[in-house]
Amino acid sequence: MFELQHPLWLLALLLLPALALRERGGRARLGWSALSRLREGRGWRVALAWLPSALRLLGLAALIVALARPQLTHREVVVRSDGIDIMLALDTSGSMEALDFVIDGQQATRLDVAREVMAEFIQRRPYDRLGLVVFGEEAFTQVPLTLDEDSLLRFLSQVEIGMAGGNATAVGQALAVASARLAELDAPSKVVILLTDGRSNAGKLSPMQAAEVARSLGIKVYTIGVGSHEGPSRGIFGLLRGGGREQIDERTLTRMAELTGAQYFRATDTDSLREIYDTIDKLEKTTAEAKEYVHREELYRYALLPGLALLALQQLLVATVLRRLP
Repeated sequence: MFELQHPLWLLALLLLPALALRERGGRARLGWSALSRLREGRGWRVALAWLPSALRLLGLAALIVALARPQLTHREVVVRSDGIDIMLALDTSGSMEALDFVIDGQQATRLDVAREVMAEFIQRRPYDRLGLVVFGEEAFTQVPLTLDEDSLLRFLSQVEIGMAGGNATAVGQALAVASARLAELDAPSKVVILLTDGRSNAGKLSPMQAAEVARSLGIKVYTIGVGSHEGPSRGIFGLLRGGGREQIDERTLTRMAELTGAQYFRATDTDSLREIYDTIDKLEKTTAEAKEYVHREELYRYALLPGLALLALQQLLVATVLRRLP
């Protein structure tokens, strides 16, 4: 990455136009009574009279850039120990298309808001391994645990309604898939953040059975119920049904979280969902140790040497072939 160590020096470039005007206005002039010289035309020395001033200005500009110390900076982050492993489980069933949330003053689906808030959470955890499970009628791993933040964010942005089946919600199955992924790797702390807006009505494993498995593996399960008390759902034939509190099995979600030593949260709008992920971010502090190595390659010489050369050439010209009369 290109950087300037002392960028304020570039303000001195603003003085160069004033210097150019001063030189142009302050040149000495010699009166000449005869007109015979004019008939001979302009000589090459007259045609190049501007060159020393231009060389001086360019040379000074190059020296100013050199004083700003341009550098190529290379940063390398080395993670010395593992952080927290976090699996994000996201409901993509049809009810997540309800338009009861708002982003930037515009109506947005629950899924749109969930994706945006989860992306912000991911960007705050650069040294933790994170993965993504999506679920509806079925549940599958969209992204396994990874430190590749960019890839995770790209796959999250591609999550759509119904990609895991849109007619039911397999909460227990989603937790089981996330727990299986966390069990594959060793980490000092393992967490699942499960977001849904419905009741579990699909899958071979009940939510409480999956929570028991998670507890046995030492996994904390934070559960989040999303949806306003009355939120319209948009389907193929328009507005189909509301998305009120009765659609979310808060009792089961609370029991799942408490069984694993975590908490249940309820989000009824975009701000409250952001606050929930902020709270979880503070509760689950990373244990990763990272050290940043910075290598800087100095580039000032590429401006300094040409600048000195231009000034030297200017001095040579005004002392010899382009010398002016005093």
